[in-house]
Amino acid sequence: MSEQSINTVSPLRQRMIEDMRMRKLSDKTQIGYIRAVRRLARFLGRLPDTVTGEDLRRFQLHLVDVGMSPVSINATITGLKFFFEATLGQPELGTKMHPVRVEHKLPVVLSREEVARLIAATGNIKYRTALSVAYGAGLRASEIVSLKTSDVDSERMTLRVEQGKGHKDRYAILPPLLLERLRAWWRYAHPLGQIRRGGWLFPGQNPVNPLGTRQLNRAIHAAA
Repeated sequence: MSEQSINTVSPLRQRMIEDMRMRKLSDKTQIGYIRAVRRLARFLGRLPDTVTGEDLRRFQLHLVDVGMSPVSINATITGLKFFFEATLGQPELGTKMHPVRVEHKLPVVLSREEVARLIAATGNIKYRTALSVAYGAGLRASEIVSLKTSDVDSERMTLRVEQGKGHKDRYAILPPLLLERLRAWWRYAHPLGQIRRGGWLFPGQNPVNPLGTRQLNRAIHAAA
């Protein structure tokens, strides 16, 4: 099957997209599920609705042989099971693929001194402040870059986190020292036009857009 025919929005793919929309799956989930079906179609060299149980066995062996991580294999299986059940109406096909065990390792916990050195080694005040938010308020990179100046509540000493883990809104505690760092960042960036009232707390090069998680993670790894 050609690359073009696989990527064309066929009636089958359109139906799957509608099935996902009906269930209000997130955009990220929809992209992942479509990617899983596309990967299967490429392996088969034909339309994925013609797949057999033996095909799926060979496909999972193929994923292992090419070195795909356990997390990615399980994500692919999840996407395919949705396709088989919701779109094809053949849930029994999903039983032909088996999730693999994922090793869970304890995260490395830095000491106060190590965190302080890591923050101090960060390239500029924007990244130092963002990293301070990560450790001071316990926020993930995706939550940090989504913060707006209006999310900082100095009276209640909280940070409003919209659509964090589990797509839920929550409030994070804002320690006094972290508030002072945020104020220092504001005093530095606002006169330069980098921060606007009601805008992103950590904007990208263009203040209209937020800082990207990839940029933030790159700065952290560089400091480390």
